[in-house]
Amino acid sequence: MQISEKPRTLLIDNITENLVREMMPKEDALNSMADFFSTLSDQTRIKIVSALAISPMCVNDLSTVLGMNQTTISHQLKNLRTVGVVKCRRQGKVAFYSLCDGHILDIMLSAANFI
Repeated sequence: MQISEKPRTLLIDNITENLVREMMPKEDALNSMADFFSTLSDQTRIKIVSALAISPMCVNDLSTVLGMNQTTISHQLKNLRTVGVVKCRRQGKVAFYSLCDGHILDIMLSAANFI
């Protein structure tokens, strides 16, 4: 018995179909993007990113300004570093955290426009 081919029901033309297939992010990029947005889906991490968008800060300063304990801040900063949202610069014994680049702020501001 031969399996019949499913008829095409696309409303787009072949050129558009091929363009979409070619431009679609590859599996590893999709996984990285999902990790990135999943990390930003937490309210605590959004608070940290918002604070760091204003000024680089150490864990103690973030803890005081945001009213959270240092363990929570440190844990969340580790998550943010893992996906490349924040970076760390040491000055003596103190680690200062900042956003990796301006694109993070652009993403945050774009998200705020949906509210």
